[in-house]
Amino acid sequence: MAAFARELSVENLVVSSAGSRAVVGQPIHPEAALVLEGLGGDTSGFAARQLTARIAEAADLILTMTAHHRDAVLERAPRLLRRTFTLSEASRLAVAEQGATMADLGDLRAHVTEQQRADIRDPIGGSAEVFQEVGARIASLLPPIVDLCVRSGLR
Repeated sequence: MAAFARELSVENLVVSSAGSRAVVGQPIHPEAALVLEGLGGDTSGFAARQLTARIAEAADLILTMTAHHRDAVLERAPRLLRRTFTLSEASRLAVAEQGATMADLGDLRAHVTEQQRADIRDPIGGSAEVFQEVGARIASLLPPIVDLCVRSGLR
């Protein structure tokens, strides 16, 4: 997401990662690193960290790969429903609701069907091609979300 933001000259966007079952301190998976770097991302300094309520509460928008991950966020920080979405869900809303800002997403959630909330497959254990497919899927969903960030004043 940070690479897309740089392309659009969005300078104030801070992107971070935390996992609901992360092994703290572990480096990024080598195949994931190759895909991310191929898409213009930066993997230097990455170390896995465990999601906490404090990390979640500091975020303006929380994006998860699956509904299960979204639920894990909400178990730790139940008050964050209005800013926690699956990546597919947030991207769909950002495309369908062109004038929407991040503050509007919670109210618009009902406009997304279950199919439009499709989970992003976990590539761990898969081939390099699976990592590429998953990376391409994620990359296709990010530009509308970066646009949403711009519309929300994160420029």
